[in-house]
This record gives sequence, C-alpha cells and structure tokens, in this order.
Amino acid sequence: MSAEPGQSASSGPLDALWQAPALISTLLAGEGLALVLALTPDAGGDRWVYFGLASLIIQWIAFLTIGGLYLFRRLLARWRPHSVAWATLGLLLVSTWLVGAAAWYVLHASEPPNARTTPALILRLTGMALTVGLLGLAAFQNYWRARQLAVQATQSELEALQARIQPHFLFNTLNTGAALIHARPGEAERLLLDLADLFRAALAGPRNIPLAEELSLTRRYLDIESLRFGERLRVRWELPADLPQMTIPALSIQPLVENAIRHGIEPSAEGGCVDIRVTADRDMLTVAVFNDLPGNGGIASSGHRIGQASVSARIRALDPLRQGRLDTRTEDGRYIAVITLPLVDVAAAASRKAQTSTR
Repeated sequence: MSAEPGQSASSGPLDALWQAPALISTLLAGEGLALVLALTPDAGGDRWVYFGLASLIIQWIAFLTIGGLYLFRRLLARWRPHSVAWATLGLLLVSTWLVGAAAWYVLHASEPPNARTTPALILRLTGMALTVGLLGLAAFQNYWRARQLAVQATQSELEALQARIQPHFLFNTLNTGAALIHARPGEAERLLLDLADLFRAALAGPRNIPLAEELSLTRRYLDIESLRFGERLRVRWELPADLPQMTIPALSIQPLVENAIRHGIEPSAEGGCVDIRVTADRDMLTVAVFNDLPGNGGIASSGHRIGQASVSARIRALDPLRQGRLDTRTEDGRYIAVITLPLVDVAAAASRKAQTSTR
C-alpha cells in the first residue's frame, strides 16, 4: 500500500515555476542583481537611475524567459529534466538578446547609432546571463539530485510503514475467513477475493489511481470488515452524483477507514458508524472519514498512528507541489480525518505517467 518510484516525479521540473513563491523569488533575485550592478564602481552617474534601468532590463529578461517556458510547457514536458534545464538556458540567452536590442533602441532612439556601443551592451548582457544561467543550471542539477534522493527515501519510508500495517489486517481477515469457511463458504470465497484485490493493489507499489478505483478498494475492505463485525459496523457513503475523473494516491482512503474501525468501532461493545464523504469544490477534492468514538463520547485508543503516517507520506510523495494534506480532529463525539487534494484530470495524469515511463 505505497508510491511507485517513477511516479512521484511525474510532476515536471518546471511546474514549480508557475507558483507564487517561485515568481516572487525571481522578482527579488532580479532586484538583488540590479542593486549589485548599481553599486559597482563603473556604474557612474545617478546610481538610482542606473538601478532602475538595470532592474527594468533584468525583470523583462527573467519574466520573458518564464513566459517562454510556460508557452512551450507541453513540448518541454516530454523532455528529460536536464534537457529542459539546457533549453531554459538557451531561452534565457534569446530573451537577453531581445531585451538588450530593445533597450539599446529605446535608449539611443534620439541619437545616431554607435557601432561600438551596441556589441558592447549585448556582450555585457550575454556575459551576465551566461553567468547567472550556469549558476542556476548547477543549482538545478543539485536540486534535482536531492529531490530524487528524497523521493527514494520517502518511498522506503512508505514501504516500511506498510510492512507494519499489512500483518494486522491480514491476520484478522484470515481468522474471519477460517470462521466462515464451513458455515458460509460463499461469503468466505468473497472475502478471499476482496482480500486478493486489496493486496494486489498494495503489492503494485506507490502510484496514482483513479478516484473511483480507490473507492472501490475501500468498499472491498469494508465488505471484509462487515463480515467480521456484523451489525456492530454501520457504513454510510456520501458521494457526488458525478464522481470527479481524477487520480489520487493508491490506498490513501482505505488506511483511514481501517484506522476508523480499529480505534473507533473495534473497542466499542455496541460498535458504531463510519461515514465516507467525498466532495469536489472548485479546484480541490475533499475526502472525509468520520467514525464514532467508543463508548459514550469516550476517547478512542490513540494507537501508533501508522495508518495516518502512511497516508501523509503518500500524499507528500505523490504531490510535489505540496497542495495536498491530511487533517484530523475530534468533533461532537466523532473522530474525523480529511484528505484535501488538488483536482487533477485523469487523462493528464495518465499522459504524465506515460511520459515518465519513456524517460
């Protein structure tokens, strides 16, 4: 019940550029570079004017480059990360030459062209762009290497967490099957088939799957537990009429339902109710799992929170932009676990998966 190595990187290396933190960082870095240039000894004249002109040129170059990357993002999504980095450097140089030529034209519109100052301006801007670009390329290579190592470490953590979750559920299910096999062989067969489906999903490794498939796996899990608990377990589903066609981390809802039963329903002699509620609002998907606390509003056993840790790690590994999260709270005698994820088109996700597998 965990993330396929390649999948966590399915998000392209340029995706973070379209986020506000990256744009603000670019703006501030450009202002810092303009300030350094204004403080150099050969700046001459009014340094504030020099700073303003340098800032204008640098920001135009930076955001023209980012705009070009966004314009060609679908094409670049098919390239390897390091090829994208070199293409970015090339686009930075082209943007530098265009902005440099435009700046020279504006600054010298009222003067006759000077054959010597034009190449000097372009060469100076090119040198600065190459220096900044090569430093950025080196930083990107270090970042990408660190990101791949972090992904591998996260997936190792997921596998270790899952290895601790599976035995508890497996032993309970086998015991239930053994009790049913003579009295109700048909239900025992269904239990084993559901168990096979769940473990097939677990052994497939960490990956994104359609939301409908994840909900189907959760239903299979609840069918198994219903055979074990009988009338002590009551389940309510609240699903939208049109289920969003998107992908989510595999086995991210089932561990929360397992947690709800283990720490909410199982300790209670009279059992309780588990609610699974799915809602889609604007660009976010919300999946909430509610369970009654044992007794009359008593405190559920805290357990070791391995199920929640597994889901949180899964969301972190498969959502590089960090928009997804898992929140928990106790409210009106019920324990609530809520997954929030950005709505992602399933076709787009499948396309990224295919592109990743060809790299």
